[in-house]
Amino acid sequence: MHLERLTCILEIVGQKGEATVAEICAHSDLPKPSAYRLVQDLVSVGLLEPVARGRFTIGTRLKQMTHRDQSDRALLELIAPTLKQAATEFGAAFFLSRLRGKSVEIIHVETPDTGVSYLHPGLGKRPLHACSCSKAVAAFSPELFLTGEMEGRLRAYTEFTLTNVHDLEAEFETIRQRGFAECVEEIERGMCSVAAPLAPNGPGATMSIGATGSVRVFTPAFREKLGPQITKIAYEISAILGWSIVQDTRQKSLS
Repeated sequence: MHLERLTCILEIVGQKGEATVAEICAHSDLPKPSAYRLVQDLVSVGLLEPVARGRFTIGTRLKQMTHRDQSDRALLELIAPTLKQAATEFGAAFFLSRLRGKSVEIIHVETPDTGVSYLHPGLGKRPLHACSCSKAVAAFSPELFLTGEMEGRLRAYTEFTLTNVHDLEAEFETIRQRGFAECVEEIERGMCSVAAPLAPNGPGATMSIGATGSVRVFTPAFREKLGPQITKIAYEISAILGWSIVQDTRQKSLS
């Protein structure tokens, strides 16, 4: 019964585009106190969003689930060719990662076919504080990294891993300003990576692309040059996927 009521509210709001609690009550048999409470429950989990005083619309979270197929397979059909091209151009392994629940996972890797040596990052989950693919997502998703919950719980994988939450917050600010994240021997000695979110907001903020290499190849100068290139590729992928990007969002909305 509870689920049916929630579904009814979502259907009403979805059909109208925007709706007030009074309008929801008028199109259902819900008493106003119950409708208000259920609407607040839906808002709290991102299935509805307030757009004006007393008016609600379908939330971003629900739109992301229903707007289009965002399964790994569907995304890779569109993204993998671009990653392959980048891997060949830069002579490094390129990866795609995405947010799953409260962690970021590398789901696909493309490697260069030019005969050059490269470092494969491997697949699977990465810590939010010690990998460029995760930091690129976490920097634009503050709800993933709650200072109080993380304090004293950040594992040091190497002597270069940031374990102080305030240092990490400062790094997130830098990532937001320049648009890409770096990992320099933070998980494994000798390995570096550079990554950028597909977009600073919307569904693209939950995914990142990047490249891995050795510290010998991924010098500071090389990473500084590669970072903006990866950001550009990420934006191009967002355009292919039909995800709009607000201009200057990296510099303005999160500064």
